[in-house]
Formats: sequence, C-alpha cells, structure tokens
Amino acid sequence: MENSKVFAMKFSKIYPLLVQKAERKNRTKEEVDEIICWLTGYDEEGILRQLEKDVDYETFFAQAPAMNPNCRLIKGVVCKVRVEDIEDPLMQKIRYLDKLVDELARGKDMGKILRK
Repeated sequence: MENSKVFAMKFSKIYPLLVQKAERKNRTKEEVDEIICWLTGYDEEGILRQLEKDVDYETFFAQAPAMNPNCRLIKGVVCKVRVEDIEDPLMQKIRYLDKLVDELARGKDMGKILRK
C-alpha cells in the first residue's frame, strides 16, 4: 500500500484493530493505551479526543504532544521492513506503533516494550 493511503487511514479505524490484536493474545486495551501514550506523549484523554475528532494517521502523529526520545531504540521488522531503516519519518512512527503492539501481542514484558 502506498504511503499516502496509509497516512489517510482514520486513527479511529486503526485503534480498535490494535486493541483487538492485543486482546486476542490476552493483553489489554489499557496496555495498548500505555504504549500509545509512551510513544506519542498523548494521555488517555488525548487519545479519546483524537478518536472523537476522527483524525487520520498523519494528523494523529502530527498533533502528538512529544514523540518519546527512546523510540529510536525500537528495532526490528514489521511488514518485512526494518523499522530503523524507514526513511519517511511519518511511516517510521506508524511502524514504531505497529512494532510495539506486535511485541505486546507476542507476550513481551511491558518494561522491555517501553524500552526501560
């Protein structure tokens, strides 16, 4: 899928899929929210506001209060692409989130997911 289509996807459509992915592996919505908050600087109310405003992925990340400086420690492969090698900054942020939720669904400890 080309980047512009991914960027235009509504966060309100993606968010439930992230939660479902985690819940299928006996993880929780709260853990997904914790990951999103850690990565983007949103608090839970901020996430809810973005969901209510029905923003696209591009806007969700553009309006993020502060990307976590430790996000550069996120390494690995998502969709056959190394997240640390992605050149487009927005796509890299999107893939960071994908990678963190993948790690959650695989049963990784939250401390390790949040690079503590």
